[in-house]
This record gives sequence, structure tokens and C-alpha cells, in this order.
Amino acid sequence: MKKLIHVAVGVIENGRGEIFVTKRLSHQHQGGKWEFPGGKVEEGETLLLALDRELKEEIGINVTLAEPLLVVEHDYGDKAVKLDVWLVRGFVGQPKGLEGQEGKWVAIKDIDTLTFPEANAPIVATVKALQ
Repeated sequence: MKKLIHVAVGVIENGRGEIFVTKRLSHQHQGGKWEFPGGKVEEGETLLLALDRELKEEIGINVTLAEPLLVVEHDYGDKAVKLDVWLVRGFVGQPKGLEGQEGKWVAIKDIDTLTFPEANAPIVATVKALQ
């Protein structure tokens, strides 16, 4: 049985109708596609702790206000993921790619013009409904 990778994901909204996204590095799984920042939940970590840690490491922000948005399970064939997605409406710092990845704010109305990994399709649909 293939391992399920549990990921805490942040849909970071700035109050101006924009969401912060990052581009996966070309050597990564699903490289070159846009994603909502986040990362693996470590053993014994709560989802909120994992989200805060990952967003601090990846894009340099501290989460101050977040609420669960949706959970997505997706099987890519070579790996399976469980994405615990949080809507982040409060944070300290200015998000930017800290691991060499490109990052940008994109208008919610334009979010579906970017190419995301397949597992992100339900997230994109949910984000579109926020506008």
C-alpha cells in the first residue's frame, strides 16, 4: 500500500480579494505548477501547528487567524496526498518564496487561470466561491 502524505495547506487571503500562491520548483513532484503553500504534517503535530511552521519556513509568515476550509484526498498513482486546507485571513509578515520558488498574489477571480496539480482542483473551486 502506498504511503499517504498528510499536508497542511494555507489559502492565504489578504483582504483585497487576492490569494498568495507559489510555483513548485521544476525538480519537485508536479514541478512548474502553482500551489497553495504548505507542507507535511509531522508526527504528533496539530494541523494548526504544522500550518504555522510550514508557512514560516516556506514563505516567511506567522499565522494569527486560520479556519478549516476543506480536506482533499487525491491519488497521483505514484503517491497519495491528504490535503488539510485552511483559510488564512490573519498573518504577520509579507509572504515571499524562501526556498527559491516564485510567489505572487493573484486575484480570486483569476485563480483558475493558473495551472495547479490535480489534487488542487477542489481547492481552486472553493477559492472561486469566496469572491
